Amino acid sequence: MTVRVLVVDDHPLYREGLVTAIATMADKEVVGEAGDGREAVAMVTELRPDVVVMDLHMPELNGVEATREITAEHPGTAVLVLTMLENDESVFSAVRAGAKGYLLKGADRAEIARALDAVAHGEVVFSSGIAGRVLSYFASGSSGPEVTPFPELTEREREVLDLVARGLTNAAIARQLVVSDKTVRNHVSNVFAKLHVAGRAEAVARARDAGLGG
Repeated sequence: MTVRVLVVDDHPLYREGLVTAIATMADKEVVGEAGDGREAVAMVTELRPDVVVMDLHMPELNGVEATREITAEHPGTAVLVLTMLENDESVFSAVRAGAKGYLLKGADRAEIARALDAVAHGEVVFSSGIAGRVLSYFASGSSGPEVTPFPELTEREREVLDLVARGLTNAAIARQLVVSDKTVRNHVSNVFAKLHVAGRAEAVARARDAGLGG
């Protein structure tokens, strides 16, 4: 069986190299490529690939959100994450969104080929350094990794994000934290910039994936 692949990455040179590499693999066919998550979702609907190779850090719609939409709407399409991000929050957000595999961009051609075959046949595959963490997570029966979500945020920014995820407006957050509306707006802007999200809805989705806003 030929595995039909859609490649999604916002860096044109890396995407071009990946497309070329996959095209030379036995029984693999690249049916399309996309530069952001929103385009990826549309192309899956149009092309119905067997596997989507998905970067996580992208404009318009990040890889986690795109993975969630694709796996919900097209359960027959497997998502294989290929990213530079190896922190627990990225890994577990992708897994919860429905990704069947998670490789780091240091993976060689043989590892990528094996992973494409695996996820296309319903298996789950992870880079070696990540596999141990994922197995420990499921073995412990925990609902999530015991890590601080979004380590790039300050403690106050995480607090603001948690309140945003609970549905509070900026004005309500300002009242609760006893700060000015302008201070809250600044915190929210910083959160959006650090998480590379386009707006409140995307920030809420990321926060809830990480266990905030409950």
